[in-house]
Amino acid sequence: MSKLIGPGKTVTLHFAIKLEDGQVVDSNFDKEPAVFTVGDGNLLEGFEKALFGLEQGMKQTLSILPENAFGMPNPSNIQNLPISSFDGMELEQGLVVSFSDPGNGELPGVIAEFDDKLVAVDFNHPLAGKRLDFEVEILQVSDS
Repeated sequence: MSKLIGPGKTVTLHFAIKLEDGQVVDSNFDKEPAVFTVGDGNLLEGFEKALFGLEQGMKQTLSILPENAFGMPNPSNIQNLPISSFDGMELEQGLVVSFSDPGNGELPGVIAEFDDKLVAVDFNHPLAGKRLDFEVEILQVSDS
């Protein structure tokens, strides 16, 4: 029975996702390990495919290109909204604001820039366009 990661395998792992400068975006090394089955949608496909061929007991840092992670920023995901929509808020660049998204609940947007009339809100994923380092420790690989 193969202990290599591939389609249909159940994987238990510790992971850290880091930016190129080493800043940790997410990690479970100090928590319970994550368990997922390849193809179940719990892990982005680009992250899953990077794990293919790794086996139980391996520790690796994998480089994930933006197109295999959160995609490239899409200019059409930047919306200009009237500043009146933000009455009473202290606006600043980089501020994350939650908007109601009919049918999907909440949608976070980042204030990209603003003037006295319009506010540009970036609805791209905050990690869009970024190369990520995916550090993994494979604890267990089993057949589903």
